[in-house]
Amino acid sequence: QVQLVESGGGLVRPGGSLRLSCVASGFTFSTYYMSWVRQAPGKEPEWVSIINTNGGNRMYADSVKGRFTISRDNAKNTLYLKMNSLKPEDTALYYCARRPIKGGLYEYDYWGQGTQVTVSS
Repeated sequence: QVQLVESGGGLVRPGGSLRLSCVASGFTFSTYYMSWVRQAPGKEPEWVSIINTNGGNRMYADSVKGRFTISRDNAKNTLYLKMNSLKPEDTALYYCARRPIKGGLYEYDYWGQGTQVTVSS
C-alpha cells in the first residue's frame, strides 16, 4: 500500500534551517509529482511546493519562495524540503503528499502523517 513517511522536523530558532525528508513506498515514486503541504494550528492546510517527476520543474507558494527548496531523489524514493531563514509563521505540521497522475496543482490522493516544525526563540 502507499506509504509516505516524513521526518526531520523539530524546534528551531528564527533564521535557522531544517531539512525535511519523506520516504515513499508502495508505488512507483518516479512517476508522480510530489508536494509539500503544511497546516498550522487552527488554520486550513496550505500548499507549500510541488516538484515534477524528474525534479526539473518546481513551484513554490509566495510565502516560502526564495527560502525553501524542494528536491527529490528517485533512486532513494525520497522527497526533500530544505527550509532556510525560518520564521515563526512557518510553524506547522508539514506533510508530503502525492499528486494524482492527472490531478491539478492542489490535488493530493495520499498524505503522510506529518512532521512538526516549530520556529521559536
